[in-house]
Amino acid sequence: MATTVLLEITGLSKRFGGLVALSGIDLTVAEREIHGVIGPNGSGKSTLFNVITGVYPADVGSVIRFRGENITGHEPHEIARRGIARTFQMLRMFAEMSVIENLLVGCHPQVKYSVGAALIGGAAVRAAERRLREEMLELLAFIGLADYAEMPAGELSIGQRRLLALGRAMAMKPTLLMLDEPAAGLSPVNVDKLLDTVLALKARYGLTVVLVEHVMKLVMASCDVVTVLDHGEKIAEGPPAAIRDDHRVVEAYLGKEMHDDEVRAFLRAR
Repeated sequence: MATTVLLEITGLSKRFGGLVALSGIDLTVAEREIHGVIGPNGSGKSTLFNVITGVYPADVGSVIRFRGENITGHEPHEIARRGIARTFQMLRMFAEMSVIENLLVGCHPQVKYSVGAALIGGAAVRAAERRLREEMLELLAFIGLADYAEMPAGELSIGQRRLLALGRAMAMKPTLLMLDEPAAGLSPVNVDKLLDTVLALKARYGLTVVLVEHVMKLVMASCDVVTVLDHGEKIAEGPPAAIRDDHRVVEAYLGKEMHDDEVRAFLRAR
């Protein structure tokens, strides 16, 4: 059965002055797969995310296509409306607002009524707001945060905040979910919980996921395909088992001073 390409990147480059952050990256993400992007610190992973989602403009000659449409150079809100949602490595939330209010903020691109209608506050607007709130309560229940719906987001634990960030991205009803180091700072138990949640969301909503992550356990257990970056270039790509044993990946992470067996043991343990 032929796979459908959801995201296609060709010749993606990004320079910051004299620094080459990305150089000629080609990347294809198939519909409903989990595609991992890994590499050492400074390899260009987060820059890749930021260019795809419009935070940074790509250099001339780069092409980013989503569902066949060229979205290169589009503003972040335009890209989000087309069905691409993301989380950030650094948690960004409204700490004084409740958990459910943080999710409702994520619903903004899905709102169907106008600003004028919202100001008047008619019956149709109230009904739409009730439906949105019910949907967000259902989403909170699915990710395990229903009991914290009215709690200020700033009072959540780090693990709960990671789940909230995931939920807020899901509130945008994306087709493509991009996760930037979602397991950062989590205990092994919470990494397992995050993995289970991502897999459950993918199955329930038919998501495609692109995942940047340092926690190799999460990558190896969840990804269908893994792309490896080093110094802004793609050095390897393939299924997790092949990537784990690729000598180019070994050298990128740890250099040449360790034996291959030691490096593979290191990567499996992370």
